Amino acid sequence: MAARAHWTLASTLGVVAAPFVVLGIASFAATLWISWQLDGGAAAVNEAGRMRMQVNRWALAVALRDEARLPAIIADFERGLELLRTGDAERPLAVPVDAVVAERLSTVVGGARAFGARWGSLHGVGTDGLFAQAADLTAEIDALVTAIERHVARWTALLHLLQIAMIALAVIGGAVLLVTGYIFVLEPVGRLRQATARIANGDFGARVDGVTTDEFASLADGFNGMATHLQSLYRNLEARVVEKTSQLDEKRERLEALYGVTALASDATTLAELARGFAQRVVRVARADGVAIRWVDEDSDEYVLLATEGLPETMAHHEQCVHAGRCFCGTHAASPAVRVIAVHDVRPTGVKHCATAGYGSIVSLPIRLHERRLGEVDLFYHANVTPTPAERSLLEALTAHLAGAMENLRLAGLEKEAAVAQERAFIARELHDSIAQALAFVKIQVRLMGDAVAAGDLSRAREVLHEIDSGVRECYGDVRELLVHFRTRPQGADIEPALRTTLRKFEHQSGLATCLTLRGHGLPLAPDLQIQILHVVQEALSNVRKHASAEGVWLNVDRAPAWRFEVRDDGVGFAADAQTGEDHVGLRIMHERAEKIGATLVIESAPGSGTSVVLTLAQGDAAVAVTDGAAVAGP
Repeated sequence: MAARAHWTLASTLGVVAAPFVVLGIASFAATLWISWQLDGGAAAVNEAGRMRMQVNRWALAVALRDEARLPAIIADFERGLELLRTGDAERPLAVPVDAVVAERLSTVVGGARAFGARWGSLHGVGTDGLFAQAADLTAEIDALVTAIERHVARWTALLHLLQIAMIALAVIGGAVLLVTGYIFVLEPVGRLRQATARIANGDFGARVDGVTTDEFASLADGFNGMATHLQSLYRNLEARVVEKTSQLDEKRERLEALYGVTALASDATTLAELARGFAQRVVRVARADGVAIRWVDEDSDEYVLLATEGLPETMAHHEQCVHAGRCFCGTHAASPAVRVIAVHDVRPTGVKHCATAGYGSIVSLPIRLHERRLGEVDLFYHANVTPTPAERSLLEALTAHLAGAMENLRLAGLEKEAAVAQERAFIARELHDSIAQALAFVKIQVRLMGDAVAAGDLSRAREVLHEIDSGVRECYGDVRELLVHFRTRPQGADIEPALRTTLRKFEHQSGLATCLTLRGHGLPLAPDLQIQILHVVQEALSNVRKHASAEGVWLNVDRAPAWRFEVRDDGVGFAADAQTGEDHVGLRIMHERAEKIGATLVIESAPGSGTSVVLTLAQGDAAVAVTDGAAVAGP
């Protein structure tokens, strides 16, 4: 659209208002000048009236022969006359510039000079004609005053005329400005308001025309452009709503798919469950006719079928294991990106199950994690399908989630395997250090029993039989103790119930009295620390049962400033150098467990003075954080 040349609103209002502003300023200046003239004329009239009084005082002083006052009166008169002749801008005082006034002023000056020449001194002067000449001078001054008053009256009339003109100018200027404001401001605003109301009522064909100033012309052009845009938007609104709704539905489906796969990855416990759930979800998201999820054996380059959805049973049966390179799927040399395979355009080198089942295209998604192949997701379509960039991105994201979930399952399996192996090692060590040694002792005694029976030594045989009975009882006691130890587990963040259970079972097994004392308040213990502490306490109690010959056992627990556990008995005790002997396997086990949790273990004993086993945790290492009711080990 060609640009339209208009006067700006400021220019229009300036042109209209300029004459009135100029005339107003001129009238105001003229009024001020006339007022100044009137002030000067009034002061001149006042000064001339004062001179009449001075003339009378002068005549009176001459008549009375008042030589003292006469010079002052004459001087004052001459100053007044000089003011009328020259004026005084400070008062202001000025005789109007007029021919009549100038003539009268000259007459007064001449009469004053004549009067002064005759009556300016009292020496040799009489009083004849004094008052007559004074009356003549006063009459001349009166004539001057009259001339000045007439001139001032003319200026006053002109001032009134100017004031009336200014009032008329103000009225006319106000009317002109009102009309101009209506034409150039109010009317365009009204048009814009009417057009806005029509737009608000759904009439998108409303336009603003006939605006004559640049500001409102630009505003009208903008409004018209906006109305045109709104009209086009309204015409295409339904199509745009459908398009936006479709985009929102697509994004919602993608988010639901990502959320579903994420939830599946966190809930699945086996690889088969994960693959089956992923297949059910991805076949809906990708709108595929079938899907196959394969795991790759990198050693043999074979792709093993984990799960399918929508595939014919025959095809799924024959493709349980596909060697790399024998089919469209399972190509180990393929690009790590998404592959789109047109079944009928590619000549297969091996199996032809896809073509036989009627599929026209395959979308192959590699399952990769850190440049390592984990498998492949194959989407089957009866038609020729090419995913859009957005669909490719979604499928790659879903496959990345699947790869992460598969790796998490593998790591979880390894962790469980390591935990089982560690537990088996603990059990094996416990069996070796307790039951195995007892059984070895029984085995030796059985051999000795055979030798005694063969030799016919019945007394020796009875002694050996007694030893065998003691060994079997010891072995049986160790087995029961191990069962008690393995079944005792901490519950929650408080170790006190587990300690009381351990002491109660110990009392039932050994018949000894126990006492539990807990002092202070501290942070709760992490579950893994509780297990190790219970094992140390149980091992200490086991040693008391086997070796101490005690009558009582005390378990003292201090919670602050650091956790401290003391198992004390009043048994026979042992020498300090005996702690490293082969007969003290339990002591070695306790030291190993203490080292594992970073605690210190101190064993104090002396023959006949009992034994004290003290386990002390490092301060701050036992803190746990409780979240949603579950205890989680802290730093």
